[in-house]
Amino acid sequence: MRSPGNERKARPHARAWASLWQRIEDNPLAHVGPGLITGVADDDPSGIATYSQAGAQFGLNMLWTMPLMFPLMAAIQSICARIGRVTGKGLAANIKATFPLIVLQGVVLLLLVANTLNIAADVAAMGEVAELVSGVNRHLLTAFFVLATLALQILVPYHRYVSYLKWLTLSLLAYAAVLFTVHVPWGQVALRTVWPHFTLNSKSAAVIVAIFGTTISPYLFFWQASEEVEDMQATTGAKPLRTDAHAAPGELRRIRWDTWSGMLYSDLAAYFIILATAVTLNVSGVHDINTAAQAASALRPLAGELAYMLFAVGILGVGMIGVPVLAGSAAYAMAEAMGWKWGLERKAGDARGFYGVIAVSVLVGLGIQYSPISPMKALFWSAVINGVVAVPLMAVVMVLVSKKSVMGAFTAPLAIAGLGWIATAVMGVAALCMLLPG
Repeated sequence: MRSPGNERKARPHARAWASLWQRIEDNPLAHVGPGLITGVADDDPSGIATYSQAGAQFGLNMLWTMPLMFPLMAAIQSICARIGRVTGKGLAANIKATFPLIVLQGVVLLLLVANTLNIAADVAAMGEVAELVSGVNRHLLTAFFVLATLALQILVPYHRYVSYLKWLTLSLLAYAAVLFTVHVPWGQVALRTVWPHFTLNSKSAAVIVAIFGTTISPYLFFWQASEEVEDMQATTGAKPLRTDAHAAPGELRRIRWDTWSGMLYSDLAAYFIILATAVTLNVSGVHDINTAAQAASALRPLAGELAYMLFAVGILGVGMIGVPVLAGSAAYAMAEAMGWKWGLERKAGDARGFYGVIAVSVLVGLGIQYSPISPMKALFWSAVINGVVAVPLMAVVMVLVSKKSVMGAFTAPLAIAGLGWIATAVMGVAALCMLLPG
């Protein structure tokens, strides 16, 4: 038992921790919704590797992909958020209620495998970058990052944990900052953004397909919808919009602003990564980049220590968001499919299956680092699986958001639905290009 003296000593520490929590929860990003975190998770370390390769191999001539992708990625994420907030259920629960069971089983199984392989590639990149910066063994650092993200997800309630994630979104600003350390021919940048100059062949097509595939990813759909449900459940008195129509105008406006601004932030960051590597690596004759860590390392002698450190910090920051989102989206999908209790606001003992999926995903991803499986091979197969599952999943999402039996009076407006179907068609063409031999 504590003595009164010890109690008095403990109280200032308790008050200090309470004050710290309050400052975190009251930060300027506290009222930003799930769209920001989803957008930053889209630029995970494996995505950074893809954008870096595009800039290194083709210079300024792949910048056009980002303005093209922005309305498509924003529309599909807005639709997923709309489904979650209107129905009060995540994507998997809505698919389960509307489609044959085999559709749900196929989507969830492929998502689990793809996310685990993607986690393996991401944590490998984080460990490699951290080793470059600190000199500490990459496998030790990889284990640290995995255990840290796992502990935060399991031990810290959602309303507090999400505040950390929102602060980590600032790490994407590192890629804009890199541009202040190098010479940028802005006239050429503007020209090539709207008028690229490259030959459409197997190499350029592969890079374009990779950019499309890493920008619109299935795991983001599940995360976006479920986070809307998490936020709704955390708000006193909030109900699904199907049963609370008077709240709909304000909530749907918030969703539009949140998802479109979050995707714009993500899109601009990707644009800056392509630009930064184009004006440094490509100009200096470095055209072959396979990992984000290679991009950071190659920047060091070309653009200086500051550019190198900014690039490395960005990789670590977005990795600390990307890994939890990958694991969390798989857990949401699996828990809803199985009818388990779920939610990052719940304690681990109240949602064992949900947190079990998170733990298994990240620990298997960690285990791949110590196996004969190459992280780059893991990333390749993750991309293939995502390419296979993205198109049918997007078609399912578009059917859901168009059905009055699911959405009531809040089906998607014609303009957003049109963009969603265009995004589905674009991803279908990308998937065909990826799967065709040669």
